[in-house]
Amino acid sequence: MTGLEKITSQILEEAKTSAAMKLETAQKQADDILAKAREECAAMEAEAAEKNAVLKENYAGRIKSSAEQQRRTAILRAKQEMISEVIAQAYVTLRQLDTEGYFRTMERILKTYVLAETGEIYFSAEDLSRMPSDFEEKIIAAEAAKGGSLVLSKEPKAIEDGFILVYGGIEENCTLKALLDAKKDELQDKVNEILFL
Repeated sequence: MTGLEKITSQILEEAKTSAAMKLETAQKQADDILAKAREECAAMEAEAAEKNAVLKENYAGRIKSSAEQQRRTAILRAKQEMISEVIAQAYVTLRQLDTEGYFRTMERILKTYVLAETGEIYFSAEDLSRMPSDFEEKIIAAEAAKGGSLVLSKEPKAIEDGFILVYGGIEENCTLKALLDAKKDELQDKVNEILFL
């Protein structure tokens, strides 16, 4: 082999060795890059799975909260309907009392709402016509017990039941409907306190 062939052969051998080393280094770098990419992908998958678990838990919590709110709303609506029905039934019952029972109820209401002032009491035409003979005395006694004076007006008011108290031009509506409506508000407030406070 000539000197030139020997030098060429040596250069080729060194080039092959250098190329093999460079290929080996490149392959190692590629393997390192792939390993790092796999680790990063695994970390990203784990992070995504964790985020999905948190999102799923939050979504389940919102669904549960929404269902609980709907349940509470349904219970509140049912209780309010029950209160309304009881009050409506109480109104019907009071309206259907016999004359004695009705005026006994009117006397109790009167004792609650009369003031220690001078005034008038008005009834409907129907109630004036069926009023017991001693009821005017009961009106006077109830007012006197509070230290005032109340006169039964013979002029009827356009009301269905109960009575109207008038003190100095100010009317106190003591019809059964008005009194029960006032109690209905109190009961609904109590239900709200029970459910939400």
